[in-house]
Amino acid sequence: MKEPRILIIDADESIRFTFEKFLNKAGYGPVVSVGTAAGALAAVNNAKFDLVIGDILLEDVKGPELLKQLRQAGVDCPIVMITGAPDIDSATEMVRLGVFDYIHKPINKQLLLRFTGQALRHRNLQKEKIKLESENEKYRRYLEAVFRSVQDAVITVDRDMGIIQLNEKARKWILQSSEASTKIPDSLTDIPGEFGESCQHDAALVVDQRTDVKEHRIEWVRQDGENRIISLNAAPIHDDTGSFYGVVLVARDITSGGFLPDRDFTGSFHGFVDNSPAMLEVFNLIQNVGKVDTTVLITGESGTGKELTAEALHAESPRYDGSLVKVDCASIPEDLLESELFGHKKGAFTGADSDRTGRILQADGGTLFLDEIGDISSRLQLRLLRFLQERTFYPVGRDKPVHVDVRVITATNADLQDKVNRGIFREDLYYRLRVVEINLPPLRARRPSIPLLVNHFVSRFSDKLEREIDGISDQAMHYMVNYSWPGNVRELQHTIERACVLCQGPTLSADCLPPEILTSESHGTEVSSGKPYETTPSFLAPPTPLSVDPTKVQTTLPHKSGLSDVEEILDALQRAENNKAKAARLLGIDRSTLYRRMQRLNISPVAK
Repeated sequence: MKEPRILIIDADESIRFTFEKFLNKAGYGPVVSVGTAAGALAAVNNAKFDLVIGDILLEDVKGPELLKQLRQAGVDCPIVMITGAPDIDSATEMVRLGVFDYIHKPINKQLLLRFTGQALRHRNLQKEKIKLESENEKYRRYLEAVFRSVQDAVITVDRDMGIIQLNEKARKWILQSSEASTKIPDSLTDIPGEFGESCQHDAALVVDQRTDVKEHRIEWVRQDGENRIISLNAAPIHDDTGSFYGVVLVARDITSGGFLPDRDFTGSFHGFVDNSPAMLEVFNLIQNVGKVDTTVLITGESGTGKELTAEALHAESPRYDGSLVKVDCASIPEDLLESELFGHKKGAFTGADSDRTGRILQADGGTLFLDEIGDISSRLQLRLLRFLQERTFYPVGRDKPVHVDVRVITATNADLQDKVNRGIFREDLYYRLRVVEINLPPLRARRPSIPLLVNHFVSRFSDKLEREIDGISDQAMHYMVNYSWPGNVRELQHTIERACVLCQGPTLSADCLPPEILTSESHGTEVSSGKPYETTPSFLAPPTPLSVDPTKVQTTLPHKSGLSDVEEILDALQRAENNKAKAARLLGIDRSTLYRRMQRLNISPVAK
């Protein structure tokens, strides 16, 4: 313990002097000594002590009464009582009153130092316990805030279907299941109607098989006669030891207009241009999670809008007037990323010719966005985990900690769970980052929004390039609606920019599109001359809704592992005829990133 304060209470001045001398020479201190109970109470009122050593027989008060008075004065540290005449009754009374130890005289140096060391170690454990309890309580309140704020109905049950916890939305839905019921049942099996039966069925499957029940949809006729469409999924809950604890059920009203209670999104939201049901759910989630100052992990394929999502979360948060500091973890060399994040002191390493303020400190009072978090080294993973736990860090070359108030948002197109399973990403950091996960659906899962995006980009680039382009042909739109878009919205944006450059008239036609779109096998039908495209053709698969569980036990949509998939890069190279710049555009990444990934994965250009 650093500089423990010790209080000695003894009427014998020589004993006080001897104890103080022994303790100071052993490195303890400061040591305060008094000869009366009144002096002891005055001392503890003026300072906090880590150990009290007191004589059981003082002139003004006896040991048990002294102990009571010290506790009433707020002394919570170990107290050791010493006596010259030990007896069973007094020892029993002292233990009952919470004394740490009861020692009889004479006391030599070795005995004094031994029980002092034991008591101070106990004090250390006390402080650590209080700190951990405080952190756990803070984290619990954090999760409860997330639990309350999410618009989904969330119910957790134990292995016997007993209801453990539910949020306000779930409470309302359960009461709407039975017009005669005014009380929330204790068991999931007592919830009537289609909603209750579906919840029971899914929870029973999870209990029996210990696996997720993927999202499915039910029709629920409420007691007021209204028919609602409910998206329902379930997942197992495990405790810290990995033991099965229970089930979490997440239900969402996806009836047309049913999942947007707070804001009417008309196709534009913080830079997003989209009106598909899948993205409307994402917008609603951003709106709600943005209000809660918690860590968010954004997942999705390259080009789906992860950076835009981070900007939207920042704009929706109470930190909107603070800084949003962005760091692309994959674009900064591994040996410089630590300094870039945490800063460094002049002379900390070769090339550090001046002090540098790291990105974390720059984001103080605002938001830190770490893109491609799956690429950071194991050393940096540990440093980031400690920072997230303690909200303090040490700049490189400094020994004085820096405390910051920062919200952390991370993003990745990699499968972090797979990296955790393979031992290349820390599991504890993964769960710290994934308090709430927002999974962005790929563009092919939200095809009805493609015409809206196409017209938006045509308008933008016709103005930027000073071209008088005021429309797009039905054939060109049909090709774009039916293309798979592996590079997602970023690839669509680049495609429209290219088409606007090549367009010679007021209408963007099919011959302005790249060959891979015109020859793609993803078309559902051939384009016949003069036949108008359908904005939502019957052969398009419906978008898959987002699945999010804010209690950290979450079923998310399956998605490709992005650039960690060798086959995806080889496919892009083949379609681009080994043109790396074109392949990078197809993948929705920078060319330098593609080069780096090819080198790391030992990928050679494909044979023509």
